[in-house]
Amino acid sequence: MSEDLRDEVEALNSIYGEGCLSPCEDQDESATPSSSSTTYILQLPGEEASSLRLQFPPSYPAEPPTVLGTQHSSGGKKGAGARDLGVFREALGTVFQPGSVCLFDAVEEFARRIEEEKEREDLLREQHDEDDDDGGGEEGVNASRGGRTTLNGSAEQQPDFASMEPPPWTVSDVVVENKSTFVAHVARVTSPAQAKLFLQHLVWSDRRIRAATHNISAWRIRGPGATSYSDCDDDGEDAAGSRLLHLLQLMEVWDGMVVVSRWYGGVKLGPRRFALINGVARDGLVRAGFGEGEKKDKDKEKGKKGR
Repeated sequence: MSEDLRDEVEALNSIYGEGCLSPCEDQDESATPSSSSTTYILQLPGEEASSLRLQFPPSYPAEPPTVLGTQHSSGGKKGAGARDLGVFREALGTVFQPGSVCLFDAVEEFARRIEEEKEREDLLREQHDEDDDDGGGEEGVNASRGGRTTLNGSAEQQPDFASMEPPPWTVSDVVVENKSTFVAHVARVTSPAQAKLFLQHLVWSDRRIRAATHNISAWRIRGPGATSYSDCDDDGEDAAGSRLLHLLQLMEVWDGMVVVSRWYGGVKLGPRRFALINGVARDGLVRAGFGEGEKKDKDKEKGKKGR
């Protein structure tokens, strides 16, 4: 066993519990590590997750491990073992980089993909239940969800989105890079409450937006007198909301909001994702007429240089 593999076995077992990654009992123990691959059993995280047989070449991590197959299926559920096997192979192919150990990243990527799949299944099941509801249509959605309870225990009725006039969204161009998709929705708003209502309506009314990996939002609003309001939400994409808010400040946007939706495609973009998020946001803001303040500043600079 290489030192890199030994360290990775210890790390995974300390993080996910003893036995997460263990040597296969039926491998040939007489073979030397320098001349033979090493086979391990990986127990995937989750109450009903499968376990897989992995074969590590002597050159690992210069070369990736081979996923031989399923050791035990996920809780005996039909098709779950094949699903876990396929998802993990895709996750491993996404995160592996020659020379770097990859199992922790592969396990985390597998867990993220399985969670997204469960969310999609829940969404489809919820939509199916709503369609079967006696109320029918969009009114059935409101009836099935009902109100929500506030901290003091009183019931707060959810807005009647079905009878609400759709917000006047301006939509940016759709940008796709490395299988991730980005699009921005921009609207004029006059209060924080209206901004929150518009965001809720957007998520409620558009199934694709509900299924997005992230719906990042920010707004800036001038209140009465000298008061002003601003807020942002990362929605799981760390630091993206504050960057959107900073963009609104740079473009001198007031009484406006932007929502950037991202559908993750399985390939990590790194810091590049922030440029793409801000890019579609800027496009949507300009389309909605919010780029005029920035344009005036540039025109002033050009005028000064021409003197």
